Amino acid sequence: MTAPRNVPRPAAELFSLRGRTALVTGASAGLGARFATVLAQAGATVFAAARRIEKLNELADSDTRIHPVACDVSLAADRARLAGTALSATGRIDILVNNAATSGETRAEDESPDAFDDVLGVNLTAPFHLARLVAEAPAVDGDPPRSVINVSSILGLVTAAPLGGASYAASKAGLIGLTRELAGQWGATGTRVNALAPGWFRTEMTADLFGDERSSRWVERNTLLRRGGEAHELDGALLFLASDASSYCTGQVLTVDGGWTAR
Repeated sequence: MTAPRNVPRPAAELFSLRGRTALVTGASAGLGARFATVLAQAGATVFAAARRIEKLNELADSDTRIHPVACDVSLAADRARLAGTALSATGRIDILVNNAATSGETRAEDESPDAFDDVLGVNLTAPFHLARLVAEAPAVDGDPPRSVINVSSILGLVTAAPLGGASYAASKAGLIGLTRELAGQWGATGTRVNALAPGWFRTEMTADLFGDERSSRWVERNTLLRRGGEAHELDGALLFLASDASSYCTGQVLTVDGGWTAR
């Protein structure tokens, strides 16, 4: 007999990803590697994608549920191959984490239109195409609704001044708009699309920021919790958006920033 819907599910079951297939882009290091590991530990079969295959192989060695896929998300053919690899292996795609990103010049006047386009290609066009590939993949009756998680940034919500970064900010703001639009278009199918907006986390991309005493103090001074974030502090938010715990959540931006945007 099926348990009544008003009976609370155990937390372990609510956040479980057993039997599900996930794609994580930009998984060779930093937050992407952490995301892939967290989803695998929750029970998902994870296809970890990035250009640096040697880093992906190291990640896969740590968990047999992680499968490395060499992929340059700026290339449409690579994006299609990534989705096809997962479908061929498991017959399904339940979760997509659009994490791969690149940054441009700090000063807008130093950034050419071509360079601006390149950043948008990786940070915005690629997530759109991958989300489409996932949404259009065949589904089986009884499968859980798909979850697309677009990794945006607080810089899609507020300015990074005095640091700057026009193409990066534009791409991350665009990703939030894309999240809402896809959520609206695909809601009737049950596909959920949400955005995760991290604040200042210690990653490969922010190594110079936190390595500079003046910049590090700037982050601490302007963050309500008076520090940068650690990678593990996104685990709960990721699992929430990926799992049944957020089954009635779509088109939303989950900001994890130590209070930066609450100022």
